[in-house]
Amino acid sequence: MVINVDVEFLARDAARAARRGDLVIVIDVLRCSSTIVTALANGAKAIIPVKTLKEARRERLNKPDYILAGERGGLKPRGFDLGNSPLEYTSERISGKVIVLTTTSGTRALIYSRGARWILVGSLLNAEAVARAAYSIARSEDIGVTIVQSGTNGRFSLEDFICAGAIVSKLPEGNIKLSDSAQASLLAFRYAKNNLRAILMESAHSRRLIDLGFSRDIEFSCQMDYFRVVPIYDGNVIVRGDFRAGLEGT
Repeated sequence: MVINVDVEFLARDAARAARRGDLVIVIDVLRCSSTIVTALANGAKAIIPVKTLKEARRERLNKPDYILAGERGGLKPRGFDLGNSPLEYTSERISGKVIVLTTTSGTRALIYSRGARWILVGSLLNAEAVARAAYSIARSEDIGVTIVQSGTNGRFSLEDFICAGAIVSKLPEGNIKLSDSAQASLLAFRYAKNNLRAILMESAHSRRLIDLGFSRDIEFSCQMDYFRVVPIYDGNVIVRGDFRAGLEGT
């Protein structure tokens, strides 16, 4: 069986992948998906992604023990407990907690993916783990895989494109058929992989984050395969998936 692998460029394109019946991997390297992976790796119980600040505050009103987290314009909104920096999500702060998260692009891509049966969250931090889990599921269910880049404010994102290629590079060779966009992302990753941090530091979004004082977030998020966590989103909450059997078998 050959698995079709595609890459979509913007958050809103997640709905198209869901209509195809594909497994969806949502990525937002800087910084939403890196933050989600880090939070679950450090013991967060669950993450509830929402589109708007109003929705986030309403969730918190109903459940005062929830952690309110996210960003607008890269910065922590007024009254929120945490921003969108993965470095904030230490085990001391979030272990065992439910986090309500809203970001400019990443949580929108997750919401747009809701029509898909399988939705995983990927980043450079867990590229190999999420690729292996996606391949195992796609093979068992005879479906395709689409990597959805969240983009930046509705525009193409270099770091997401290279991350998509990183995930494609971790899929088994010979059993996949790449679309042109997936092939292009793979070529971009192969070009960048030996100088990944320096290249991603030059993206438009990175420069904006550097201006805001978040250069350490970029450095952290550029680490390849730092975690073996595979977040899974059921359309309501994101939890840490148990894909150990699938990982061992690929």
